[in-house]
Amino acid sequence: MSASNTTGQNLNVVLGGTAVPLPNAQSLDGFTADGTNTVFTVPTTGTYLVSYRISPTVAVAMSSSVLRNGAAIPGTVLSPVATTQYAATTITPLTAGDTLTLQLSGIVAAVVLQGGSGASLSVVRLS
Repeated sequence: MSASNTTGQNLNVVLGGTAVPLPNAQSLDGFTADGTNTVFTVPTTGTYLVSYRISPTVAVAMSSSVLRNGAAIPGTVLSPVATTQYAATTITPLTAGDTLTLQLSGIVAAVVLQGGSGASLSVVRLS
């Protein structure tokens, strides 16, 4: 599964977390996306490679992560850091029906994603 945000979208990030919409260049391969393109449902139980990138236009000290059923997946959490490139990759077991959400959190701020390559999430089944 692969999905991106290529529009240079404005996001209002809140302390508790704001989901990053990924409506563009979707190749879902059995995954399903909710109507907001922020929640992706895993189709098959297995071990997966989960990778993401978020690129704001201005460095802002915030956290990023991928949530599985509302809880951060270890290995995807980047603690507050001021950067214009948040990225992480990990291998984790996922169960059919699990939901995945890419999230920014830890600060109240307006964030603008870079146009063309503002955010992406890729999830590849390994076994």
